[in-house]
Amino acid sequence: MIQAVLPAYGFRESETNVESFGQGLINNTWKLTSSGKEYILQRINESVFKQPRNIADNIKLIKDHLAAHHPGYNFVAPVPSVHGDEMVFVKGEGYFRLFPFVKDSYSKDVVQTAEQAYEAAMQFGRFTKLLSGIDMKRLKITIPDFHNLSFRYEQFEDALANGNQQRINQSAELINSVFSHSVIVKKYEKLKNDPAFHLRVTHHDTKISNVLFDENDKGVCVIDLDTVMPGYFISDAGDMMRTYLSPVSEEEKDPGKIEVRDDFYRAIAQGYLDEMKDELTETEKKYFFYSGQFMIYMQAVRFLTDHLNNDLYYGATYPEHNLIRAKNQLTLLDRLLEKEEMFT
Repeated sequence: MIQAVLPAYGFRESETNVESFGQGLINNTWKLTSSGKEYILQRINESVFKQPRNIADNIKLIKDHLAAHHPGYNFVAPVPSVHGDEMVFVKGEGYFRLFPFVKDSYSKDVVQTAEQAYEAAMQFGRFTKLLSGIDMKRLKITIPDFHNLSFRYEQFEDALANGNQQRINQSAELINSVFSHSVIVKKYEKLKNDPAFHLRVTHHDTKISNVLFDENDKGVCVIDLDTVMPGYFISDAGDMMRTYLSPVSEEEKDPGKIEVRDDFYRAIAQGYLDEMKDELTETEKKYFFYSGQFMIYMQAVRFLTDHLNNDLYYGATYPEHNLIRAKNQLTLLDRLLEKEEMFT
């Protein structure tokens, strides 16, 4: 696979060291070293991104906007191929793109401190703020309905009607929990029709590993822009809450370990709003706490839907894997809702 793409970027196989890199679940990623320089090579997962060229078009649009209006921003732009292309198609292998490896920087798989949560939130807020003047009509959808909660809830209802009946029966408690929180869907449908809610350049995948940090643990920039497309701020703020607030991950089998760390919530809010306070409308600001409910609930719905559909989307390493994931998200949602009075 790699040997076929190297010539497109002017690399010679005999002079290039290739090693697997990172723990991403979607795209294949390698680190290349050639002539003393380091690069990151990725192959786009076409089962997730049906139109890879949309990703390349979006990144070029963002690169050009930042270069024209915010040239000081540390944007990690793709390295052009020998023919000047920012994405390369190799017959039989798929779509690839190459990035420079940012020296003296690193990413994290797990957020460890509230300070790191603040730095990440500030970086994601800054990214959206700096792109506020971009022509949104030119920004393309890379995954249709990715954070469309109404659509995800419809998928859940379809799984209840057509899914694995044995699993449906065994999941009655979690199914009832999803129903009991369905007001979150109604709020989403309301805000979609509210002119005070604005579509913006939204990252849609704000886990800590998508921020580069420097040697002083300060945020440098955001990376992995495949899911950047028009969206609402609740996607980015909510995904940070979903992935930063609890000390344990969605894979945890003991729900008693799931909690909401107050200092991490405040760090997310402060970091994001330090950059976005003048961008968000007053109506949007009132939905900041809701953003956590939105993303946590949607992920619970998606995990439970997949469990009822025999693990077709996320896959599973054991029979109740997605059921456990769904339970974890619903537990996290309950822990967050317990804090509503404190944080609003």
